[in-house]
Amino acid sequence: MTTIAPAKIKEFTAATLEKIAYDSVKSIPTREPNDRVRLGYNMWIFLKERKGTLAQALKNSGSRILVSDEDAIATITQELKKSGVEI
Repeated sequence: MTTIAPAKIKEFTAATLEKIAYDSVKSIPTREPNDRVRLGYNMWIFLKERKGTLAQALKNSGSRILVSDEDAIATITQELKKSGVEI
């Protein structure tokens, strides 16, 4: 057993694509926190590569969301627009 504290996590700045992607999904309810992390990662890939659609990125994530896909897409789109990202 170790007595050393874990390393601190350095947050991305608000203007980075990673922060924008993960913040866009933070209000979507999921079964487990890891589902939200997977969804955020897929949104980051979608924003970075601009391949496919937002609906495809949502499906590809495999995240178990607790709202309809349409509601999740609307929420993500709204959050991205707040951050200044156009889809």
